[in-house]
Amino acid sequence: MSKIKRNVFESNRRSVEPEWDEEVDVGVVGSGLAGLSAAIEAARVCAKVVIFEKMPSYGGNSIISGGGYCSWDSKLKLRQKFNLGDDSWLKHWEDTLKGGDYYNNPELVQVLVKGAPDGLNWLIDAGAKIRETLAHIGGHSTHRSHLEARARGRGYTDPLKNLALSRGIEIRLKTQVTHIWRDGTEGPVLGIETTTGEEKKNVKVNRALILASGGYGRDVRMRMEYNPSLVPEYNCTNQRGATGEIIRYAMAVGADALHMDFVQLYPCAEPKRGVIDSYALDCYSGTGFGLFYVNKHGQRFVNELDRRDTVADAQIKSGSKPTYAILNYRMFEKLATPKEVIHAGVRKKRIIQAESTVELAEKLDIPVDALQETVTKHNRYISEGKDSDFNKPMTKSMIPLLEGPFFAISQWPSVHYCMGGLRIDKQARVIDIEGKPIPKLYAAGEVCGGVHGSNRLAGNSIPECIVFGRIAGINASKESIQYIGNKTF
Repeated sequence: MSKIKRNVFESNRRSVEPEWDEEVDVGVVGSGLAGLSAAIEAARVCAKVVIFEKMPSYGGNSIISGGGYCSWDSKLKLRQKFNLGDDSWLKHWEDTLKGGDYYNNPELVQVLVKGAPDGLNWLIDAGAKIRETLAHIGGHSTHRSHLEARARGRGYTDPLKNLALSRGIEIRLKTQVTHIWRDGTEGPVLGIETTTGEEKKNVKVNRALILASGGYGRDVRMRMEYNPSLVPEYNCTNQRGATGEIIRYAMAVGADALHMDFVQLYPCAEPKRGVIDSYALDCYSGTGFGLFYVNKHGQRFVNELDRRDTVADAQIKSGSKPTYAILNYRMFEKLATPKEVIHAGVRKKRIIQAESTVELAEKLDIPVDALQETVTKHNRYISEGKDSDFNKPMTKSMIPLLEGPFFAISQWPSVHYCMGGLRIDKQARVIDIEGKPIPKLYAAGEVCGGVHGSNRLAGNSIPECIVFGRIAGINASKESIQYIGNKTF
C-alpha cells in the first residue's frame, strides 16, 4: 500500500466496524435525479432501498433546474418534426469533449451521449412532459436541447419520486450522512453513519452504497480552496444543501477526486438573487433562435452561442452589470413559452416589454442609437449568414428582430455547477487513489468528476444524472451478499 493511501486512512479511521442499528440492501445519498434514478433501478432487485436526504425537502438541485435535456435523439422525433437536420451520438460526443477542453474522460462521455436518448424516453414514460421545441444552445453544434414543459426540474423529479415510492423506496428527509464506514484500506464499504436531529444511527448496506449528493457550489470555503477566484460576492444558483461534504467523506476512505478547480458560472441568472428562473432559461435557450445579448452601452459583447464560461467571462469583462437578453415575441413562440408566463414576467418587471426598440432602450436606460445600430447589424448578420463581430454561427432557425413587441431580460453570472468530484468508471464505480474500484461504492451526478472536463455544456447535467444514476442502481443491485464470520461483503 502506498504511504499516501495509508496516511489517508490512518488520519480518518474511527473503528473497523461499528455496532449496526439498521440494515438496508442499497443506500442512496441524495434525492435528486441521480439518486432517484439509482434507487428506482436498484429496487427492481432489492427489497430495501433507502434514500438519505439531509434537506427538509427532496430533489436537490434537480428540482430547481430548468429542465434542459440534451439528446441527439428521442421517441418524440422533434428534430425530424421541425426539419432541423441531422445529429448523432458522435456529434454530441465531440461537442462535449470540445466544450470541456478535452479534460473529459472520453469513455464516460461516450456512455453519457449514447445513453441520453434512452434516458429521456425513460423519463417520458415515467410521466415527464416536453415542450414542442428543440433548442440550439451554447457549445452545441446543433439543435438538441429538449425542454421540460414548464421549464422546471420538478417536471422530472416529481414523476420519478412517484415511481420510486410506488416501488417501495423510502426517502428519509432531514437525515444527514456524517461518515462512511469501510472495512480497512482494501475492503468494501460497509455502511454509513446518519444524523437525524439528535439521533445518530449506523446503517449497514448489504449490497452497495450509491453517492448522488451533488456538488459544492454553496460551500464558499470549499470552492475557494480549489478556485480562489470564486469569492463570496458571487451569487449561487444552487439549493443550500450543495455543500460537498460527501466528497470529503469519500476521499477519507480512499476515493480519488479530480477537476475540483473547475466550477462553472451560469451567465443568465437573475442578477439580484442569482437564481435560475424560467426567464433565465429563455435567455439561454433562445440564442439559437436569434436572441442576443447587450451591455449597458447597447452593444453586443460575445458570441451568444459560445460556452457558458466564455459568455460569463465576457459579461464580467464588459464592465456592465447587468447585461440584457434582447428578443421579440416570435422568439418566445419558437421556445414554446406560454403567453401567461410572458405576461407574468412583465407584471413582475422581470421582463421589460416595449413596442419599439427606441422605447426598449429608453426603459433600459441605454443609448437609443447604440441599441438600434446593434439590432440593425444583428438582423443583417442573420440575413447574410455571417456574424462579422463575434463569428456566431448564423442559421436559418434565427429570427431577425423586426416585429414587436420587443423584450429585454436582465442577467448576470452566478456560481452554478461543479465539474469536479469523485473519479468513477463507466460502471459508475468510485475509483480510489491507486486507480482501483472501491468495493460496493458507486456514484452518479454532480458529485462525480471527469464527465464534463473543464466546462459542462448546457443540457448535459440531467442526462448525466439519469444515465449514470440508472447504471449505478443496476450495478449496485447486482452486488452479492456474502457472509464471512460476522461481516457482510
